[in-house]
Amino acid sequence: MSLGDERDTSGGYGGTGQTRTRLPDTDTDPYGTPRRAPRSSSRSLVTVVGVVVLLIAAIAFANRGDGGAEGSDAGGDKAESSATAPSGKRPVGAKTSGIPTGYSQDEQGAQSAATNYGIALGSADMYNTKKRHAIVSTVYAPEVAATQLSAFDQVYSRRSFLEKLGLNEDGVAPSGQTFVSRVIPVGTKVTSFGGSTATVALWYTSLFGLSGEGSTNPVTESWYTTTYQLKWVAGDWKVTDFTQEDGPVPVGRDQRASTAEDMTKAVEEYGGFTYAR
Repeated sequence: MSLGDERDTSGGYGGTGQTRTRLPDTDTDPYGTPRRAPRSSSRSLVTVVGVVVLLIAAIAFANRGDGGAEGSDAGGDKAESSATAPSGKRPVGAKTSGIPTGYSQDEQGAQSAATNYGIALGSADMYNTKKRHAIVSTVYAPEVAATQLSAFDQVYSRRSFLEKLGLNEDGVAPSGQTFVSRVIPVGTKVTSFGGSTATVALWYTSLFGLSGEGSTNPVTESWYTTTYQLKWVAGDWKVTDFTQEDGPVPVGRDQRASTAEDMTKAVEEYGGFTYAR
């Protein structure tokens, strides 16, 4: 990675992507008090009908049987899973510094490793020196960990960088505010696999900013794809390098932005997940 892969107030982590944020049309939140008037009943009705139609279609698809074809081979192999379909394999049972470790030496294990490592590298813990060191030491291959740690320390300890994000010098949010930095994976794909090396692309959305009254950097949503170079080291996958690009970015819905109170409450009450293919 390069030191240019730092996050700015637009919500990017490791890039300079632009953020599409849906804010109220007529009022001041986030993070003010007045809110815009509710959407018209006709628009709400259309939305509800659309959701119901999609739900019915999803249920019908899920309940669709195999058709009971007599010519089918009941003992044969099932169709191969798609890039983001669950594999049925049990997730890893071990953790190092709170990060899932101990993946299988195959494509699915590489995808699981890239996903969970991406979550750790994009978390708010990266702004805490002790936790950052533990994450980098766990995620990166030993031969590159020291170099990457030095690069990360230069970025995350830079006063101008922290001030731009609205954080104190120690990387902590000001009193009365909550710092949010989360990666929410959407899917992965293996672009190359060589047994002891793998390249895995992780598509995800991220939440980034400060929730709380008076925040000048409200929590926004961004979309990225990060491609990780992985190496099999001492019985596990480790990161050797990564690159990042914007998107793919979906069209945003016309949803009302939550208040600072609701956003803070959600961040505090909803924990993250451990991911596995």
